[in-house]
Amino acid sequence: NTVTYYVATVDLSDATALRSAFANDSFGLNITENTSDIAADRGAIFAINGDYYGFRDTGIVIRNGVIYRDDGAREGLAFYRDGSVKLYDETATTAQELVDDGVWNTLSFGPALVENGSVISGIDTVEVDTNFGNHSIQGEQPRTLVGVKADGTLVFVVVDGRSTGYSKGMTMTEAAELMVSLGCETAYNLDGGGSSTMYFNGGVVNYPGGTGNERGTSDILYIEDLS
Repeated sequence: NTVTYYVATVDLSDATALRSAFANDSFGLNITENTSDIAADRGAIFAINGDYYGFRDTGIVIRNGVIYRDDGAREGLAFYRDGSVKLYDETATTAQELVDDGVWNTLSFGPALVENGSVISGIDTVEVDTNFGNHSIQGEQPRTLVGVKADGTLVFVVVDGRSTGYSKGMTMTEAAELMVSLGCETAYNLDGGGSSTMYFNGGVVNYPGGTGNERGTSDILYIEDLS
């Protein structure tokens, strides 16, 4: 019943220091690269895997203030230039409207886990639609989670799993409860399973996929080493 997870709390003086990068520096479907390799290429001090936008052909994709896709399909998460982080309905807006409103980065995976400091109901039945069919995100799984506290502090969590005696992973509800316990007012689920990776100071700090081997992903969130 052991669960092992890693938490990074980040207080940015400039919200645009949280950046996104694509695998092989290219936008498109099914282009993948390990989180650590993307991070190293960008000179990142910290990184996590993103939403694996390239595994589906829908969703709003805005990265570092640039629009790459405008096809709203689900509930997304938006990071604004002023440091605010908000859940939003992709089908009720457009990418251009979001950029005009100050959005810097969007994530399109889910589900949303926490809103107004409380666990959102129904998250234990949500599945993610992909262009390759439905892949269950339920059960005890490795997780990548992102949240924000009331004071704007960002909280990044990677939960290891699929490794007997080391970490069994978390259910969606357990992940949401963890984010609440860490003080998050808002929290969101990103691509998990074998993709769940946290990179810090030149290396991977968790044990991806229960094997220690990273699974390639299409994108990361990262913070550059500006020292």
